[in-house]
Amino acid sequence: MNKAELIAEVQKSMGASSSKADAERALNGVLDAITSGLKKEKLVQLIGFGTFRVNKRAARTGINPQNGEKIKIKASNTVKFKMGSKLKAASC
Repeated sequence: MNKAELIAEVQKSMGASSSKADAERALNGVLDAITSGLKKEKLVQLIGFGTFRVNKRAARTGINPQNGEKIKIKASNTVKFKMGSKLKAASC
């Protein structure tokens, strides 16, 4: 499912009186709130759905696949997601 399809699903769940623009604003608001929460708190927990958490990756040595040379990969942050119980039950 891509973002356009997700917006269409949100619009359906909001009812017949809602527009596609309303659904897009609602979805963008949720995504912005999750992003902001990760920047500030490093954790966003949605009970039953799941938890988004900032995870730190240490610097490491990798291999360039084009020529086989060793390269240094900088430390970075990534986001991990752990499914909640309701999402886990719905996906199986």
